[in-house]
Amino acid sequence: MDKCSILANKHIIPGLGARKLVDLTADDVDRWLADKAKELSTRTLRELRSILVRTISRAQARDKVKRNVALLCEIPRGKEGRPSKSLTLDQAEAVLKASEGTALHAYIVLSLLLGARTEELRALTWSHVDLDGTPPSIMVWRSVREGGDTKTRKSRRTLAIPRRCADALKLHRERQEVAKRAAGDDWQDNGLVFASKVGTELDAHNVRRSFRAVLKKAGLNEREWTPREMRHSFVSLLSDSGVPLENISRLVGHRNTSVTETVYRKQLRPMLLEGAEAMDRLFENRPEQ
Repeated sequence: MDKCSILANKHIIPGLGARKLVDLTADDVDRWLADKAKELSTRTLRELRSILVRTISRAQARDKVKRNVALLCEIPRGKEGRPSKSLTLDQAEAVLKASEGTALHAYIVLSLLLGARTEELRALTWSHVDLDGTPPSIMVWRSVREGGDTKTRKSRRTLAIPRRCADALKLHRERQEVAKRAAGDDWQDNGLVFASKVGTELDAHNVRRSFRAVLKKAGLNEREWTPREMRHSFVSLLSDSGVPLENISRLVGHRNTSVTETVYRKQLRPMLLEGAEAMDRLFENRPEQ
């Protein structure tokens, strides 16, 4: 089930589903959004309104309603979301170690060592993996977003993969062959690198549940972390090691460095050192007046 379906089933249908569309008013939608703002983030409220707008637009196209009342409604400010954080190097190593032997091992290795988005990894196919090249690489060209495209045009990228990623993928491929034989005729060959026991696409809930089990094994509080924070950890670890912001931005598929700075500000190590270092050199041996 995709995110839009989950949001519709969890929030829109219980809240507005009993009303006939022709009787739905802007005031109804405003009250519903205001109520949802007490528990949901502004981003989620925006997604809910977008789903509602598209739904009513389809009804308009079939002359079921005269106007789209959702377009008349402002999106209220929602609940503050939990700020993302990143794993330390020791924590990241503990998570990698704890994931060994699990079905999510290669997924976690690629998340932490490549910084790929979770929706990009869930859509990754073996046809976009080259383990025999020099160096081995993956093509991040798809995602599980609507339409199957990546988040932005810049997000489409080809990445050389570290040796640890290549080893994990080779082992994962062998395990998947075993799973195929075990599934027999039930296996659906979609070419996915990360798939269910019958070859179908993993959903976000499956990934989150398996990730939490690994975190618990690693000695971390599993409820304090989400899979997307492995991407934040990738940015943080690269930044701490001195990789320039421009390079990090390209690796994570951002349009420009300002996007990287805005999203990962807390994870980035300050890089503007030239002025301070130059002044230290200039005034290093001059006595204070």
